[in-house]
Amino acid sequence: MIFSREFTAVDEPLADYTLGSRGQLMPEHNENVFDLVAFLGHAGIGRSVLQLEQGTALFSQGDEADAVFYIQKGRAKRTVVSESGKQATITLLSAGDFVGEESVTAILSLRLAAATAITACSVIKITRTEMIRMLRAEPFFSLYFLHYVLSRSLRTQADLVDQLFNSTEKRLARILLLMADFGEPGEPNMLIPKISQEALGNIIGATRSKVSFFMNRFRKLGLIEYNGRILVKRALLHFLLHDGLPERNASTPNFSMPPSPKASGIARKVKTGAVETYIS
Repeated sequence: MIFSREFTAVDEPLADYTLGSRGQLMPEHNENVFDLVAFLGHAGIGRSVLQLEQGTALFSQGDEADAVFYIQKGRAKRTVVSESGKQATITLLSAGDFVGEESVTAILSLRLAAATAITACSVIKITRTEMIRMLRAEPFFSLYFLHYVLSRSLRTQADLVDQLFNSTEKRLARILLLMADFGEPGEPNMLIPKISQEALGNIIGATRSKVSFFMNRFRKLGLIEYNGRILVKRALLHFLLHDGLPERNASTPNFSMPPSPKASGIARKVKTGAVETYIS
């Protein structure tokens, strides 16, 4: 896969670009190529590939922000610890995500959060100096990175809206769907990485007992299965988008109807941060 070097906002309109599998901008021609996949896939000047085991830290809160990380394979999480020692998970990361973007600010700063692998991960570490050089030298890479940062900002806003206005039950359903990649092109990865109920509680702002209660409810309703790892079913998406289930309805709803093409578009909105559209 190759990407154009000669992009400027004036010379080439965005109409010449298409969306990739994760919503990123991709040019439709290949003149004077800049190989983004090679840059983010292999070691080089200012870049090193790291193989991390589950539980390994990419960086810790308070570390010097001297590099940006790009996740090639696996899953990770960003956590923050308060002065009183309370820890909260603020972001879940997967393949194709950057983490540590604060490294490219004008002044060298400290990490405001920690990043840790929750599965075995392959990541590429890009030094701050090399990252800044590439953003200046390669307009398309700069556009690609800017597109990612703006998308992350929208996702953060959606997470905040979700936290403020949705019930604990719907917040849990949404995070399970995001972890299963519902809304991404192709088949969702319905078997999500192993994660504890306590970690899920940290993400949605709930106690472990509440998470356990709703997980058991989802399982009884046939929305998920879990035996060590959680299997997310498409019915959970219907549950989230159709405002949950009536508390008085003890029977299992019929979710056997095949999803319409429109349902996939709705799922994509949930993934990309437009969940506020569906808040009652």
